[in-house]
Amino acid sequence: MRIYLRILMVVAALSLGTLFFLPMWKIYLEAPQYPEGLELHIWIDKLGGSSESVLQNFNILNHYIGMKPIHAESFAELKYMPYIVIFFMVTGVIVGLLGKRKLVLLWVVLLAIGGAAGIADFYLWLHRFGTNLDPTAPIKVPGMTYIPPLLGHKALLNFNALSLPAWGSIGIFLALVIGGLVYLLSKRKINST
Repeated sequence: MRIYLRILMVVAALSLGTLFFLPMWKIYLEAPQYPEGLELHIWIDKLGGSSESVLQNFNILNHYIGMKPIHAESFAELKYMPYIVIFFMVTGVIVGLLGKRKLVLLWVVLLAIGGAAGIADFYLWLHRFGTNLDPTAPIKVPGMTYIPPLLGHKALLNFNALSLPAWGSIGIFLALVIGGLVYLLSKRKINST
């Protein structure tokens, strides 16, 4: 594999590092009670928001509709996800140094599977919190669930919920695209010689 393709593979692996500096997903709620909106940020190792009180305000709202409080400690994923990202970064750099085309494909496929598993886990997380409601909650609407959208917009009573990838997700996208390009370009070079 040519040197520039090896460098690109290392860049692909290192682009995952954005997840340590930027949130990977965000959920935005807007309601009459919060006209400025509430923006929950989901990082690979913590939960936060656009201000200090966001998580507290989310949990106040959750109390009224019977949802469990959201705490980072409740999610084992936030404990082991940094290690998964580090694993993909280290193995991606090794694959780049080795320059083996089949290893590039394996790395890209495993990263894509890991990303898909993460999105499926996130959906199950949203579903679990939005459907396991306390029957003694102050606000009860028969048959109503409060599952925020996995991606996009959804109205939940008088709330508008918006769920989108955040800036950290760009690192995953770049890793997949650059890794895929390395694989494709390395094939072209093999066929042209």
